[in-house]
Amino acid sequence: MSKYDLMVIVDGQKTQEQKEAVFKQASEAVTKTGGKIINNQVWLEKHKFHFKIKHCLEGTYYLVKFEAPTSSIEKAKQILRLNDDILRYLFIKVE
Repeated sequence: MSKYDLMVIVDGQKTQEQKEAVFKQASEAVTKTGGKIINNQVWLEKHKFHFKIKHCLEGTYYLVKFEAPTSSIEKAKQILRLNDDILRYLFIKVE
């Protein structure tokens, strides 16, 4: 099992409950595909973008640290890709 960081950006104009629901869905995508969450947190609250992303000018950044087999990352990407409330996501392998 390798260690990864997942960064998820959610529209900053959504209510707190909506943002938390999207963040929970992203965390569940990791656990459903065989990952084990070590830590998850808000990384930046309402950060203004330099350019529009899906017609949004600001977003909230969430960080999920987890362990997972390498094969499960593609499955998690497929799940996150289907969620329209996620503006962007990024998986980073931690050495």
